[in-house]
Amino acid sequence: MTIVEAILYGIVQGLTEWLPVSSTAHLRILPSLLGKPDPGAGFTAVIQLGTTLAVLIFFRKELGAAIGGWLKSFKKGSKSGVDAKVGWGVFWGTFPIIIIGFLAQDFIKSDAVRSLYVIAATLMLGGLLMLGAEQYAKGRKGRGEAKIEVKDGLVVGAFQALALIPGMSRSGSTISGALFSGLDRNTAARYSFLLSVPSVAAAGLYELYKGKAELLDAGITNVLVATAVSFVVGYASIALLLKFIQKQGIGVFVLYRFVVAGVLLLMLQRGLIQ
Repeated sequence: MTIVEAILYGIVQGLTEWLPVSSTAHLRILPSLLGKPDPGAGFTAVIQLGTTLAVLIFFRKELGAAIGGWLKSFKKGSKSGVDAKVGWGVFWGTFPIIIIGFLAQDFIKSDAVRSLYVIAATLMLGGLLMLGAEQYAKGRKGRGEAKIEVKDGLVVGAFQALALIPGMSRSGSTISGALFSGLDRNTAARYSFLLSVPSVAAAGLYELYKGKAELLDAGITNVLVATAVSFVVGYASIALLLKFIQKQGIGVFVLYRFVVAGVLLLMLQRGLIQ
């Protein structure tokens, strides 16, 4: 991996981590277009730490309030406050993806699952899921953050586990789950960001510890550069995504997913990409 490739991977990670288009899929497709080997699930997980840091800084007040409310609920024995509900929702919503991710890690990292044919299929399936969520939410008055419940975390957390399959998209799955749960668009997007922190951070740190050989092959400098670039680009893209989804919804991303999947299948069939 060259430093230029590392920068490209960081840019793609920063742009697509929060857009409901699957950063994993794009980090799998990009090297194939460049004629390079798959950088691997470990590399992908580690550079996601950059975008996770971006969320930590951008939502530091919300995260601080959620953690504070969660901790206070132990002392007072009450979970009725909004901050406590958000904190407990994130807590319980993190379990599905961590448990399934740990138990099925070999399967998730296999060449079969990371196949470009599988990614093309999941891009379309994820698009259908998002389309269904958008249609379900249309015309409904969704609940805001003040009316969020712990059960919302469980529902959205279950949807988040779908993101273990490359191409499904963590943000796309969680936003869809939040819309199906009855949250409004803005709350769904913000909740998706908050829920991403524990699971993505845990996956990145785990791979940082376990995948030392793979990361050394990629080059420590390249890993650090890609992570730093993903942080800068990811931070800049958060506010843009929140504003866009609040006004336009996620319909345009559904169309994008289908176009990318169609072009990818066409290129595979014609032998233009391996």
